[in-house]
Amino acid sequence: FGYYLQYVRGLEPCPLCLVQRGFFYAVGVVFIIAAFHNPAWIGAVLYATLAFLFAAGGAATASRQVWLQHLPPDKEPQCGPDLFFMLENFPLAQALKKLVAGSGECAAVDWTFLGLSIAEWSLAWFVVLGCYALWLAVRAIRSKRSMFLGT
Repeated sequence: FGYYLQYVRGLEPCPLCLVQRGFFYAVGVVFIIAAFHNPAWIGAVLYATLAFLFAAGGAATASRQVWLQHLPPDKEPQCGPDLFFMLENFPLAQALKKLVAGSGECAAVDWTFLGLSIAEWSLAWFVVLGCYALWLAVRAIRSKRSMFLGT
């Protein structure tokens, strides 16, 4: 959907949006690999934990952007360089620090659906995906425990 907004609607993603996109990719890749691998219980727990960690990272990034979007206009950070410029021209630690801090473009709300911004939708989906990953981990642990206990 982000590509649709970027290439069809002409909305340029801010640095935090690009990071969230990366976390969505990571969660999706982990779920796809787990589905094809069909691991035993310990593998299922490891895949689910990894998916949960990526979803938590995405939720943290989306939360930061939602917070920036709800700041009063006089408190919004100023616009800064884009993500690729920062990665090419700053040391990695400094680029990551600037990225997490966000910029003025991250505070802009350019599109809404049902009253929620893109960042708020991302946050909601990261929470859903994280809860699903936790459910998968708990289910795998319970199935192993029931096999071990014979119940």
